[in-house]
Amino acid sequence: MSGMKRTFDVPTLPADLTKAIERAGYYPALVADVVSAALVGEEVRSHLVHLETTFDRDVIRRHVTVLVLTPTRLVIAHADDHADEAAGAGEQEVATATTESIPLSAVRGVMLTHVVADPQNYVPGSLGRELTLTLGWGAVSRVDLLPATCGDPGCDADHGYDGTIASDDIALRVSATADGDSALQQAVGFAHALSAALGQ
Repeated sequence: MSGMKRTFDVPTLPADLTKAIERAGYYPALVADVVSAALVGEEVRSHLVHLETTFDRDVIRRHVTVLVLTPTRLVIAHADDHADEAAGAGEQEVATATTESIPLSAVRGVMLTHVVADPQNYVPGSLGRELTLTLGWGAVSRVDLLPATCGDPGCDADHGYDGTIASDDIALRVSATADGDSALQQAVGFAHALSAALGQ
């Protein structure tokens, strides 16, 4: 029948990952299904669920990112919503969910940037109240160029440029103030687990 929706057998996710997706509150059944479909039953070693809310004119938009570490892969799921422009005057909300699987052998870097307020009174072991987790696997590269110099302050010759190429495929900003202490701890824990897996 044309009115019936087709369903697929989707494996169940571990309880702690399911709870994290439900806590994010962004179409949890959809997000759980796309993550599970991408995992194809592989063991979950660590995970991070991050919800970001943005404002698009008068509309609030949400975007959820789920990072999952398995024994062999880094699985990334993104889901967000937007208006279906093809619907014309009767626009309806549409959610788009995308997954990507990266072999651990292809992950080139895990970078944690800690933001520490009042550093002169830093408490050892606290690691600040905000961090940015940046992961790179070569899909996106950033080139930073600066004019090269020779060290002679009086030299006005053209020495070309010096630069760095950095892999910057995904960056998630997590704040204890906005997201809670547990989200910050989860981000640090995921970064540690992924770094350890890359070092094996």
